Amino acid sequence: MLKFSKYHGAGNDFILIDNRKGEINLSCNEIAFLCNRHLGIGADGLMFLNFNSLHDFEMQYFNSDGNESTMCGNGGRCITAFASALGIIEKTTIFNAIDGLHTAEIVEDKAKMRKTIRLQMSDVMLIQQSENYFLLNTGSPHYVQLVDNVDDIDIVSEGRKIRYDKRFAPSGLNVNFMQVKESHLYVRTYERGVEDETLSCGTGVTASALAYASDKNITEVSVLTKGGNLKVLFEKHGDSFKNIFLEGETCFVFEGELEF
Repeated sequence: MLKFSKYHGAGNDFILIDNRKGEINLSCNEIAFLCNRHLGIGADGLMFLNFNSLHDFEMQYFNSDGNESTMCGNGGRCITAFASALGIIEKTTIFNAIDGLHTAEIVEDKAKMRKTIRLQMSDVMLIQQSENYFLLNTGSPHYVQLVDNVDDIDIVSEGRKIRYDKRFAPSGLNVNFMQVKESHLYVRTYERGVEDETLSCGTGVTASALAYASDKNITEVSVLTKGGNLKVLFEKHGDSFKNIFLEGETCFVFEGELEF
């Protein structure tokens, strides 16, 4: 039997599996099946919580296409909530991910199902700016474009064109469209590996916030996504950003077992 839990962070949903014993091995096809919204559990991605001898745990993340991927910000927040539910951590944690160490803190424990979690992201040393877009890596590579009205954009069609543009071959990147509102940004994201729009993307929200802040003297940006509200906090040092944190609510959805 395969035991799992499902969580989401601002609508970005994940299957989480406790694999500290290292006994669970899933193929690319099996992970894609579990993430399939018609045939499996349904999720944007799947994570193993693995044993780590030096830190609280290791986060291993797979996109819904079954391939292991780069850092996932909302996933990092959700796996922190999962680690808390397993009794591995209390309020704070240090864990290892594909892009290095991350700290996280449960800043508000509203109930068994909902926790507000602040996750430290990787420092960003370089933001490339073109005439109408930004390129940066916040643990995953992102393209950010400022538009007048995000909801006028066909996110899937336009996002896919940019994701597969030969300029960004062979790996491609994630594509974000952001709109400046009075008190916040509104961001929608096409995610590679999911090959669709997701309700939110943590590294994409972070990338959008930093791109917006690149020519401003600010230390915090609120971001609205289709799945909910997130906040990005940071310190700006010249053209680079350090002490970057992604903060928002996580929600336990359900848990179960599968014969697999």
